[in-house]
Amino acid sequence: MKYTMTVSPDFSPKHIAGWYIFNTWLQNQLSQNIHLELYNNFNDQRDAIERGEIDIIYANPFDAAMLIRDKGFKAIAKPSHKPDEAIVAVAAESNIHSIEDLQTQTRIAKTDDPDVNMIGMIVLEPADLTAENTKSETVDTYVLVAKQLFQGKADVGFFLKESFDDLSNFVKNQLRVLVSSEIHVITHTLLIGPNTLTHKDDIQHILINMPDLPKGQGVLESMGLEKWEIQTQEDAEFMIDLMDTLVD
Repeated sequence: MKYTMTVSPDFSPKHIAGWYIFNTWLQNQLSQNIHLELYNNFNDQRDAIERGEIDIIYANPFDAAMLIRDKGFKAIAKPSHKPDEAIVAVAAESNIHSIEDLQTQTRIAKTDDPDVNMIGMIVLEPADLTAENTKSETVDTYVLVAKQLFQGKADVGFFLKESFDDLSNFVKNQLRVLVSSEIHVITHTLLIGPNTLTHKDDIQHILINMPDLPKGQGVLESMGLEKWEIQTQEDAEFMIDLMDTLVD
């Protein structure tokens, strides 16, 4: 049987090759046919999920909730020491120096990354800002979020911390971090779908033991990961409940 794996579109572009290497490595470890399909945006990926085309996914926390509760996916692993945190940044020369400096009708540049946008709006709450009294511009990449700030088209930008850290020094030197979230327990998760459940224990064992398997450590490094940790269904449900609480 042929399986299809995909990755949340918010991963760093510099790790594209690493995910292809991982896909090939995992196929060899499992002796199964796995095709890696990457999508340019969340909408295209969700359409594929709705069509039942995805069997394995490295999912952002927001989509993990939908996959677990509505599509029967099971959590098996999460990246170690890699929580999802959001950065709210401004242009380096901006006269905004704290969240409290922001006013209604603040212009926000963001991608369509749902958990980053959720955390970003939570961070803005001390300024009494909401989706209703701010203006948002959604762009395709975090580099374009930065560009909106450089060009004065936005007052603040939302970034996934990992993606912000991966920006070139040239870009980062033109930005200033206003605040970085410290939630710690929200993370991307590797999930498997109903068609793949017979391989659950094997996949989990392989991921957890990657550093000790042939070429495993090098594959992890190519993906920008240190190692995998077991993510139980209970852990995933706790994370989902926490996100529900934060949104409420």
